[in-house]
Amino acid sequence: MVGCLTKTRKVGGSIVVTLPKELVETQNIKENQCVEIIVKKCRKNGFGMFKGMSSFTAEDEMKGQLE
Repeated sequence: MVGCLTKTRKVGGSIVVTLPKELVETQNIKENQCVEIIVKKCRKNGFGMFKGMSSFTAEDEMKGQLE
């Protein structure tokens, strides 16, 4: 199984994804061929990723330096 990141776009009433040329060539994918797609939304950026995490303490910064 090979994965890639790609953007969706609207065509009529549907949302479509385009497979990159390199992926199509390496996997020998042909038109009208059945393929399985597993959908996983990606974060647009890291903002809010660490929400609720407390800030580092001096003790946290020393961990690993003396071991």
